[in-house]
Amino acid sequence: MQHGGPSDSTEIFQILADEYAREILLAADRDGPKTAKALSKECDASLATVYRRVSRLQDHGLIEERRTVDSDGSHRSEFETALEELHIDITDGQLSLAIETRDELADNFTALWNGLRGDK
Repeated sequence: MQHGGPSDSTEIFQILADEYAREILLAADRDGPKTAKALSKECDASLATVYRRVSRLQDHGLIEERRTVDSDGSHRSEFETALEELHIDITDGQLSLAIETRDELADNFTALWNGLRGDK
């Protein structure tokens, strides 16, 4: 995923400048996916704050929602960080941002492996 536009890069920098968003991003990366309630507790933030930040992080592909069904049949959402790498490049007075997510890295590895095996 390439974020080259200045406005998109600015939005992502603003998101990452937000302490709650960073804490949620990091908490959702530790020990597997977490519910909003677990993130709220771990980040010492209200549920409303967690849901607002998660929504912004999802808008930019930095966090993923996974829906699960409990043994009693109830549905719940869990959140996991999708961000794997963030690269910032400043060239000729232009700022560009490149983001790699876990899915993209897995796809790249699969393509590499298939290429080594001779698969198409």
